[in-house]
Amino acid sequence: MMYTLPNLLTLSRIAAIPVFVAVFYMPYHWSFLAASIIFIAAALTDLFDGYLARKLNQITKLGAFLDPVADKLMVSVALLLLVEVYASPWMAIPAIVIIGREIVISALREWMAECGQRAQVAVSHIGKVKTVIQMFAISMMLMVDPLILAVSGEIFWKGVWWIGALLLYIATILTLWSAYIYLKAAWPNLMAADAGE
Repeated sequence: MMYTLPNLLTLSRIAAIPVFVAVFYMPYHWSFLAASIIFIAAALTDLFDGYLARKLNQITKLGAFLDPVADKLMVSVALLLLVEVYASPWMAIPAIVIIGREIVISALREWMAECGQRAQVAVSHIGKVKTVIQMFAISMMLMVDPLILAVSGEIFWKGVWWIGALLLYIATILTLWSAYIYLKAAWPNLMAADAGE
């Protein structure tokens, strides 16, 4: 059951990361748009692998493990690239919040699973909305050549970039909100464990 179609889609998302990075750094004017297209394609496989796993009854433990790992890797790498290109606090802060939250919630889910309470920190509706907005934000910011922002004119591409930046901050707020929801759900277990119960 390892080489199911959903698992192969997930693995393709991981395999696309070095390609994504290589394309991003290519010295061509179209490299940013091409990198964004790769990111969008990877995000779409995330939609399809879960759907196909349920539809084809091919849900596996490997897929359940790899799917969130692939998502977090792709998003983290994309955010790091954006931080490098737009090296400023306003870009670093959302990246730190989003990546930091992923680390904390992943650790929390693992700990809750050990306590037999994994369902309490299952993916929430807010978490899903956050993921969609985050994917739009990153893909829109990736596709714009940074040099365009310094040039007069190019209203369309500047507009795309600024909408992406706005969505990134909305995703950051939803990231903190969803983290609060998960931590609130897990808090009784955390306190019980701390008390030695």
